[in-house]
Amino acid sequence: MKRNKHNYFSALLFILFASSVQSQNVTEVYCGKLLNTATGSWTKNALIKVDQASGKIRELGTYAKVSKALKKSSLDLSDQYCLPALIDMHTHLSEDVSGDLIEFYSISQEEQLKIGRENARITLMAGFTTVRDVGVYIAWTDKKLRDEIEEKKTPGPRMKVAGYYLTIPGGGGEVAVPGYKGDVPDHIRMGVARGADAFRERAKQAIEGGADHIKLIASGAVLAYGSLPGSPEMTPEEISAVVEEAKKTGTRVTAHAHGALSIKQAILSGVDSIEHASLIDDEGIELAKKNHVSLTMDVYNGDYINEMGLTDGMPEEFLQKNRETTEIQRLNFKKAHEAGVKIVFGTDAGVYPHGQNAKQFSYMTKYGMTNLEAIQAATVRAAEVLGMDQEIGRVKEGFFADIIAVSNNPLTDIRSLEDIQYVIKEGYLYKDRNKQ
Repeated sequence: MKRNKHNYFSALLFILFASSVQSQNVTEVYCGKLLNTATGSWTKNALIKVDQASGKIRELGTYAKVSKALKKSSLDLSDQYCLPALIDMHTHLSEDVSGDLIEFYSISQEEQLKIGRENARITLMAGFTTVRDVGVYIAWTDKKLRDEIEEKKTPGPRMKVAGYYLTIPGGGGEVAVPGYKGDVPDHIRMGVARGADAFRERAKQAIEGGADHIKLIASGAVLAYGSLPGSPEMTPEEISAVVEEAKKTGTRVTAHAHGALSIKQAILSGVDSIEHASLIDDEGIELAKKNHVSLTMDVYNGDYINEMGLTDGMPEEFLQKNRETTEIQRLNFKKAHEAGVKIVFGTDAGVYPHGQNAKQFSYMTKYGMTNLEAIQAATVRAAEVLGMDQEIGRVKEGFFADIIAVSNNPLTDIRSLEDIQYVIKEGYLYKDRNKQ
């Protein structure tokens, strides 16, 4: 597939834009209505006070009216609907919408980072202040981007990263281009292994190298040559070895698994969450519920691939696999939700354009969730799966001051989340509709 021309200019645009991304210190936020994501209730006329030293909320109360003498660090959102900033549990920030996989053999990590910096900014401006980034082809690009954001060198969401994919040779997590005869850089194959011992060692290296979680490729993939989504790739023994190694440090493991068998094998091997879960069957749904395994089902991006794949020159193999998994994944999303399985918000950003993350909300409600449940999937539920439920996902004293605001009530108009008016992360205002 051909990389969109605009992607080549993203790095240049970032250089021009970065200097204009200004964050304003905020110590008080007046909210006309503030959503409690745990209960679905609104607090009218809420006043949020922020401790700038920690970036956390120090006090949450109500006010009679907005002060006539607003401080420079006060923000009047009395005409807005406020809620916790959003969490996307399946992104690839350092990768772009489209491009020949063969390009990963030659692109440098710095070039990849330039793309990632722009994507991080776009994602933040879309209201997502936390992401779980679930793998990169060029190993550790995600870690470098994460660290730049933490050091406030680059504007973006806080990132939880995998470092690289754990995958079999020629599997869904490897860049394996048919007919390619050239050299393959070592950083492309850092997570490629075969056998339980080799996978255990790769997992150990990822954890020691700074990964926040492990991403393993249990089944075939849609956007990979010769890889079949419904077929297992890693064995149960290999998955178990990774999980055992991760448990030594309390590191969470998530498994890419489209196929019904791979999903069940991964759950029984002890993973914490399943990505995609397109072909999950009734037994898999029951196992996920019984074992408290969350599902991240990217029910939006299939439409984007179907619509743009031909224009972008995507291989017919990829388009066919996408057609075979899109609708059944959505039906299984509905079944899993009705069964009471925990489903968190994750979009596979990077397969579609970054910044369009919130388009998935309307798909989640179309296939069975209420508006509140969809919002919870991107706030309190996602925070639970990340192990950050005492830090993010709610607007509450002691939590990070991550807040977004929209003009319409998202409990009645879920698509209002596609048009974020204000974005605050850790007490700093990054997006103000009046200054765009």
